[in-house]
Amino acid sequence: MPDLLTVTKQGLYCPAGDFHIDPWKKVDRAVVTHGHSDHATRGHGSYLCAKSSVPILKNRLGKKISVTGQAFGEPIDINGVTVSLHPAGHVMGSAQIRVEHGGEVWVASGDYKLEDDGISGAFEPVVCDTFITESTFGLPIYRWEPQETVAAEINAWWQANQESGITSVIYTYSLGKAQRIQHAVDQSIGPTFAYHTVEDMNAAYADEGIVLPETSTPRSDSGGLVIAPPSADGTDWLRQFGDCSTAFVSGWNRVKKRRWGKFDRGFVMSDHVDWPGMLSAIRQSEAKRVLVTHGYSRQTVRYLRENGWDADGLETHYEGEAMEGLA
Repeated sequence: MPDLLTVTKQGLYCPAGDFHIDPWKKVDRAVVTHGHSDHATRGHGSYLCAKSSVPILKNRLGKKISVTGQAFGEPIDINGVTVSLHPAGHVMGSAQIRVEHGGEVWVASGDYKLEDDGISGAFEPVVCDTFITESTFGLPIYRWEPQETVAAEINAWWQANQESGITSVIYTYSLGKAQRIQHAVDQSIGPTFAYHTVEDMNAAYADEGIVLPETSTPRSDSGGLVIAPPSADGTDWLRQFGDCSTAFVSGWNRVKKRRWGKFDRGFVMSDHVDWPGMLSAIRQSEAKRVLVTHGYSRQTVRYLRENGWDADGLETHYEGEAMEGLA
């Protein structure tokens, strides 16, 4: 029997259903796991995603795209293939794609994490025959502290800067981690400011009933917390805040040689699954076969094979948290 999903030059393809999952080149029918730019790309004839991902896709790809939002767990038939979307816990609206045909079930998990951050929805294990997992942080060294621990570290840094009259600037990705930080930190310390791309995503979250703390109008004497993407560094918008202490938030900060760079601080937080979480998700899927993509796929495949899984790498164009870096 041929594979239910295979990689073509356009992306991950289901021949039986004639649709692609997170394609990187133009196709007629795209099923999209979430709104990050390495998974949701422009130019497709139609899009299918989770209902809560619709405002994100429209904001990023254009309000005129042909997009259908599907409720989590609700099956849909595409040319005789049963497709359903299940929470991935990565960002708001992120989904694992369950594909069933001819008595076989595959799950393309997209990007995911197991910790429930309070706004992205909790990861839902889906039993399948073949599980496609990311391995962005697929090495044993990558293990995340609980969100409240990282939030306390950010609060302490922000509080110290606030008392010194210095603005605290956190650089992170506009979709997902920016909202997670706003939700997790102590808003009583001072005012919060957000770059316009973060504000756009905040509005998309609000469309789905997730209301984040209000952000303030910039002032040079604020001493508040600024949340912005790395691309905002050095802009006139940022200069209006005066003296600043800067921090970079990323899972890559777990490894010293990848840590901080030109920034004053680095905080370890990722919206991607860590090593123990990845292994837990694989076990919970009960999959007999595991396909590993973007990240440390070679090392992960080797480990899985040595521990009894039928595992192989899967070549894709997905970037993982590399897109959140400063290259």
